[in-house]
Amino acid sequence: MHVFANALCYSCKGDIKLVGGMQSKSETPKYEAEIKALVRLYGTTIKEEELRKQLEQNNGNVEIVIEQITTTLMKQNADIEETVAGQDKQKDTAIEIEQKTEKLKKEDEKIEIGETKPGINLQGYCINQDCLASKAKIPVWVNLGFVNISFQSDKAPYYCPDCGQLTVTSIIKAMIFNSEHYISSNDNSIPVNDNYYQCFYPIKSGLCYEIKAKKIRQHATSLEDLINRSEKAMISNEIINLIAELQKYLITVVKPSKIKDSIRLLEKIKFDYNDDYNQVFDVGRFTILCDNSTKLQTAVAVIKKAEKFNLIISEDKDYFEKQSKTHHRFHNIKLYVPKYDVYIEMQATLKNFTTLEEYTTIENPKISHLFYEYIRSWKPKNTEEEDLKQASNETLTKINDIICEWIDDKEIQKISNRYKSNLEMDILKPPQLYKKALIEINNNRSLKMSQFVYEQLYTFIPEKIKGKAIYVILYEYYKKYIIGDKNPASCFDFALLLQESRKKEIEEDINILQALETYIPLQGNNYQCIDGEDNEKNDSYDCYQNVIEFLEEKEEKKNEQNNVMIIQGKSGSGKSIFCRHLEENLWNNYKTNIKNPIPIYISFSKIYNKNNEKDIILQILQSKNINKEIIDIIREKISFIFIMDGFDEIFDKYNQNNNNKYFYNRFNLDQWNAKIIITCRTKVLSDDDFKNTLIGIDQNNAPIMYLWPFTKQQMHNYIEKFSKIKNKNINNWTSKQYEDTLNNYPNLQKMIEEPFLLQLILSILPSLIKQYGIESRITKTQIYQVFNDQWIDIHSQNIISKLSELRIQINYNKIKYTLNQYCLNLGFEMFYQRNQIAIEADYQYQDNNEIIYNKLDPIIYENDNKNTIDEKKEEMNIINDKKLDIWEKYFNGDSIAKYVLRRIGDNKYQFLHKSCQEYYAAQKIIFDILSWKPDNIGNIDNIDNINNQQFQQQFEKCVSKLFINYKLLNDEPEIIQFIAERIHDINPIFSNLKSRLFRIIESSKNNENVSIAAANAITILNSANINMHYKDWNNIKIPYAILDRAFLEGTNFTNANLDNVSFIQACLNNTNFTNTSMNNIYFGEYAYLEGHSKSVDTIKFSPDGTKIISCSYDQTIRIWDTITKKQLNILKGHSGFINTIQFSPDGNTILSSSDDKTARIWDILSGKQIQIFKGHSWNITAAYFSSDGSKVVTCSKDCTIRIWKVLSGEQIQILEGHSGWINTVQFSLDGNKIISCSNDKTIRLWDIISGKQILLLKGHLDDILYVQFIYNESKIISYSNDRTIRIWDISNERQIQILKGHTNEINGIEISSNGSKMLSYSKDCTIRIWDILSGKQIQILGGHSNSIKKAKFSFNDLKIVSASSDTTVRIWDVLSGKQIQILEGHSQRVNDVEFFPKEPKILSCSSDCTIRIWDITLEKRIQLITGYLDIVTDVKFSPDGTKIISCSEDKTIRLWDVQTGKLIQIFEGHTNYIRGILFSLDGSKIISYSDDNTIRIWNILYKQYQILEGHSELIWKVEISSDGNKVVSCSADKTIRIWDILNGRQIQLLNGHSRRVTQAQFSPDNSKIISSSYDYTVRLWDVLSGRQLQIFTGHSNIVEGAQFSSDGNKIVSYSWDKTIRIWDVLSGNQLLLLEGHKESVNEVQFSYDGTKLISCSDDKTIRAWNISNGRQIQLLRGHGEWVKGVQFLSDSTKIISYSKDNTIRIWDISSGKQIQLLKGHNGIINGVHLSPDGFKFVSCSDDKTIRLCSSDNKVVDITETSLINYIWRVGIQSGLSMKDSIWKDTKGLEDQQKLLVKQRGGIF
Repeated sequence: MHVFANALCYSCKGDIKLVGGMQSKSETPKYEAEIKALVRLYGTTIKEEELRKQLEQNNGNVEIVIEQITTTLMKQNADIEETVAGQDKQKDTAIEIEQKTEKLKKEDEKIEIGETKPGINLQGYCINQDCLASKAKIPVWVNLGFVNISFQSDKAPYYCPDCGQLTVTSIIKAMIFNSEHYISSNDNSIPVNDNYYQCFYPIKSGLCYEIKAKKIRQHATSLEDLINRSEKAMISNEIINLIAELQKYLITVVKPSKIKDSIRLLEKIKFDYNDDYNQVFDVGRFTILCDNSTKLQTAVAVIKKAEKFNLIISEDKDYFEKQSKTHHRFHNIKLYVPKYDVYIEMQATLKNFTTLEEYTTIENPKISHLFYEYIRSWKPKNTEEEDLKQASNETLTKINDIICEWIDDKEIQKISNRYKSNLEMDILKPPQLYKKALIEINNNRSLKMSQFVYEQLYTFIPEKIKGKAIYVILYEYYKKYIIGDKNPASCFDFALLLQESRKKEIEEDINILQALETYIPLQGNNYQCIDGEDNEKNDSYDCYQNVIEFLEEKEEKKNEQNNVMIIQGKSGSGKSIFCRHLEENLWNNYKTNIKNPIPIYISFSKIYNKNNEKDIILQILQSKNINKEIIDIIREKISFIFIMDGFDEIFDKYNQNNNNKYFYNRFNLDQWNAKIIITCRTKVLSDDDFKNTLIGIDQNNAPIMYLWPFTKQQMHNYIEKFSKIKNKNINNWTSKQYEDTLNNYPNLQKMIEEPFLLQLILSILPSLIKQYGIESRITKTQIYQVFNDQWIDIHSQNIISKLSELRIQINYNKIKYTLNQYCLNLGFEMFYQRNQIAIEADYQYQDNNEIIYNKLDPIIYENDNKNTIDEKKEEMNIINDKKLDIWEKYFNGDSIAKYVLRRIGDNKYQFLHKSCQEYYAAQKIIFDILSWKPDNIGNIDNIDNINNQQFQQQFEKCVSKLFINYKLLNDEPEIIQFIAERIHDINPIFSNLKSRLFRIIESSKNNENVSIAAANAITILNSANINMHYKDWNNIKIPYAILDRAFLEGTNFTNANLDNVSFIQACLNNTNFTNTSMNNIYFGEYAYLEGHSKSVDTIKFSPDGTKIISCSYDQTIRIWDTITKKQLNILKGHSGFINTIQFSPDGNTILSSSDDKTARIWDILSGKQIQIFKGHSWNITAAYFSSDGSKVVTCSKDCTIRIWKVLSGEQIQILEGHSGWINTVQFSLDGNKIISCSNDKTIRLWDIISGKQILLLKGHLDDILYVQFIYNESKIISYSNDRTIRIWDISNERQIQILKGHTNEINGIEISSNGSKMLSYSKDCTIRIWDILSGKQIQILGGHSNSIKKAKFSFNDLKIVSASSDTTVRIWDVLSGKQIQILEGHSQRVNDVEFFPKEPKILSCSSDCTIRIWDITLEKRIQLITGYLDIVTDVKFSPDGTKIISCSEDKTIRLWDVQTGKLIQIFEGHTNYIRGILFSLDGSKIISYSDDNTIRIWNILYKQYQILEGHSELIWKVEISSDGNKVVSCSADKTIRIWDILNGRQIQLLNGHSRRVTQAQFSPDNSKIISSSYDYTVRLWDVLSGRQLQIFTGHSNIVEGAQFSSDGNKIVSYSWDKTIRIWDVLSGNQLLLLEGHKESVNEVQFSYDGTKLISCSDDKTIRAWNISNGRQIQLLRGHGEWVKGVQFLSDSTKIISYSKDNTIRIWDISSGKQIQLLKGHNGIINGVHLSPDGFKFVSCSDDKTIRLCSSDNKVVDITETSLINYIWRVGIQSGLSMKDSIWKDTKGLEDQQKLLVKQRGGIF
């Protein structure tokens, strides 16, 4: 840019032009002109002498002088603008200064009016007084374009751009832009000819000027001359130097590979420039490519300094910020090369926008250029072509808008989202091209354009966003302007027939219509939702969207495994309605987007014909009026989606054909271009059947989607819809009424997560609440009873209505009874026959052995007085009366099935839902049991006169004929649940069910033929969680019974048949199995491997899986046989901790290393040490074999690595370099390299042969604990105490990934077998799964409550097993991240764990000195009706002793009935586990406190609660005042708070303790509070003022607790310092110091009379003390572990204690004798509470159970300790327990099972 400052102007050549911009004719003295210019520039700011001096020093270089002076002035904050006269000249100078100094400086805002354009632009002042510009004295610009003009500067009349008048008369400046121009004045100045793109000339007042401007043109004499000049200019030094300058700034300059050929140029010149070749500038064009806009600005700035290279910028067009005609985005500069008198074009743009093939990021980059070429030379011949060309131009600009981002990313993304490929759309060739020859197409521009666009759409397959957006623009142009809006662009007409067929089918099925009206989108995932988990927290996805994504996947390989998706769900999960909804939406999508495949819904139960399987699709299409001839064409042209529903319903028939099992092949689906959605109920097909029939033996990639239960939001949405449908909402309830009503029944909440159950419950809710009051615990069975009664009522009414039309009258109750009996019989028959479809009488049930459905069973009714069951004789007689021809004719001639069943095809019927069939089958079994009555009773009242023995004898005679004896129910969990729930039903009709099931078990003692009934009965009782302890069941026969988690303590199974019975985690303490048959018994666990005397640290399998090795803190290594579990050898020799054991590659030897500084090799067969490696000066930390077994590498805390020969024991290399402990090493596979890591925070790679370090990697911030080769040893993975995992690239020696997430130290990592995933496990209690390639965290596995010591992938990478310090082993699903199983049994931390190589078993070792084997086969679990899900933390009696409350780590509070043990209520609200609970004094409220830092007060009657918030950390204890008005709480936040029970308000905040407060208690008069703390003090507080009254100091360790004496005068405190101290409240003095305990004191209690004190301790003792003198009066020993709690019984003569040894004991103080012992719990006992009357106590435990027991006051000798009798037990006990069980002469037990029994305390 040329900027004139006053008379100063820098031209492109660096010359100075004076006097209005023209060169003076006279010569000037040396530097005179420069001095004048500088004087004018700086005025008096800089003296002339100083300016001359500076100029001479710089050899007359004005630019350098200006830069130096300006820099100095800017540093002094001088105002440069005031040194120059004239406002315009000041601005021009400031711009020049900025360019020279290259520094940023804010300019004053420049106000100019008018627009400058190419050609001549004059600036002057308007003299119109009405013009705003004139009034403001603002100069205006006037553009004259390319013209020749003459004017006088102060008398030039031009139009003002502001007021539009011819009033611009005073011209002060001229600017000539993008033009070759000439300017002269009449003051003798030299005229100027210039072609610089932007020249400014000051216009002097009074002078006359002549200006000529014309467009830039080439000056060639011919086209050949132009090409020749251009070629020379492009390789000229000037251009080459400019390009080199650009490249310094890392700017890409692209020179065309060759000059455009003459033919192409002639065509362009003809059409674009009317044969004028001198208008062509792109003969020689360079393309400048920049990474970003800043680089682009730099490039333009460099080019604009072209004068430095003897080039002239002659034209500058910015199409980067302003759109060009075609919207291509670039900055275009024409450079004049004087040497060759030719213009060269430089076009600068971003790399993102270029379409140059070698440099572009745009897919199909030629499309814009080719499109332009078709349009450019197109001369339309008619209006149609004109319209098409106009549309083509618009399309080109849209394409360039995308390429050059004239529209934003969101809009481009939005356009690209509409993209579908040709493969999906099947684009039709334009009809105008049909049968057209190529020559005809080429001679017609419209046809040629059509052909071009069609080919582009057919071949262009974009993958990026821009490419897809371009494709969408092109396709929409094609559809609208090439094909035409009214013509199909794909095969659509065929779809119309299918749509009409579907519409008719849906309209005829009201059930489908109604279901679709209330449909709510389902959630699902690639794994099943685990029962009991809160699905609100899971990362489920939208099922519909997931299916759509599957359907829209590109088919890279056209084979069946990519075309099939399997949908699985439980009964009632919504599979069928989802399929119908999917079909509906796919059709809707098809209507609006005809590129989609066509959906076809197929109901297997309706269409399947096993004799014509291969043509199943053909049958479907022909049934929809599609003729066979056209189908073959359709098959080639159209893609389909086959939605095949209900495969489980036809499986039995399908499976009868033993040919090809895979459905895809059986149905010839490979002949169709189709994707398949197929549904099947979960757990109907075995794993093998599922794989063979639905996945295919050779297929592994078929996606499986599992439907998940409803979330709360889904339920709400469903209820909203349901309430609006009139034909379903006959009660006109609002959605709020439905939801409020459901909320009144908490136990329904889980049920309504299943779509079918939600629909069913809503349909009967008004009837349900009439039968069951608010807060009732309604069972699933009761819901089905109400629903089926209502269903039968409706159909009975329909029958009566139809008969009434025939003027036939019939009793309503008779019809209802008949329908009910029909359903009972049919439901059971379907269960027995394993068939869900009933066929009308002409086709089925003709066998004499089968049940005849029209033969009615006796009806049962409820007797209000006797609660017994009998027949309704009168109704039976009427129904069975053969004279009722009308009734008989109606039902015989027109099947009854049509009124109560759902018709699914010709003569085919089924229940509304499978669960309805299961309900009826269960009811049939129940009524069959209950309807029996003894013979010869006469009046039913006489049943009371028969004794139990007589009753039992008669009952046993009928058991073999009962339906419960027909078939084992083990595979029918729903039927088991329906029956089990009736056991707890309060309806008197079922009151005898429990006792009769027990009678069935009893009957098996004498009759082997009732073993099925007995096994079913005991399985049902166990499912109902009925306690079966201390039963006399000698001789019973219950083979195949499921007694998992059964409570069988003390039960006598002498001489019983227990073959094939499952006892997983059962409680078998004191159970007698003498002479019992136990063939194939299943415990779910195996005997542990005994031998080690200390903690077992590591276990390993041999390469062939036949042996196990283990090492222990006992300094031994042991070898075990995998099959027999026997110890083969014990390896002794190490004298320190063994830290590494490893099998050699051939499995014949073992390598070990130890803290004794040695590594050793042992022979497996002999157990002898065959080699010892000595040389390290400190502990060896690891040792490993090379892959060929010939070498061993060891590393040590002595900072060295040593390599040894196995055979000779010779040390062959020592590697030194690490400066810290070396934690591990690893050989490369070829054995030539070693990788190591160290506490010096480095990883090093070593060459074994030379011993030299090859590679050093740094980056970890703490000790590096492990390192391993991955990816064929091209990369390394490591983890460190800095809590990170890092992946390193060996070739470029750099870190490529850092994996962060763990919040505590990482304990280990493991790579999956395919190398794609990694797991890490940590002290933060989590396992994390990572994708190694991306470094992304895939899953977090949370569940362990302590540090995870080990985690391993299974051999197929589908599961993970983990071992933890929380004593558990857990199994996880890799895909879902969900916990599958928890294995409990170890009593101390689990150190290592392994999957068995070929069996579904787990091996674990622990600090409890054992190695355990676990069976992880997921058994078919029956559903237990009640029970805690987690550890029970506290338990209390109500003040009246009628109720018990408990709380748990499952965050719930439960209220139990003391008399029956039944659950009354569940209270939910806490968000973390509940630490403790207590009743209010009047028993109306429950107070709970939790690790969520809140206290909650619950109203038992209304379940409402108050939340007391204030504590910032976990609450340790809560106590209630003796008046019941206040509670006090203490917390880990160091505070004590007092609360008002009535309003929940905080009354006082007591601050003073410096650490956690462990206890706070009111004084008897409620005026004071005593507290104890981790700060070693006890403090006394005033309740009213909150003031601290006393501080009691003396304890030397944590004070566990403090209590007032009953009179409030004394305080007792007890501490971890092993002492008990008694203090005087008033004075604060210590009265007594009680010493004797050897460990921490855990609890102390005053006797009720205040004379004695009892205490318990970690030293396993209980001590009684005399308060008056502090003497110990009794020492009670017996507990095997530390005593956790102790308290006086009501008369203070006895005490009760509980311990970590899992026992509860009652003691007599005076004699010191133990009176009673409770051994039942198999987990730590967390609490014991006495009933108000003192005759019962309740306990809770980590074993997840609560036990209610009675106490006996009889004093006996300790050797005659009596076991405490249980009244009841609730909860599901964790772990298998067998303590003191008897197994004498038991038959069928395997040796390992016998060993297991012995290990668990059983006696043989």
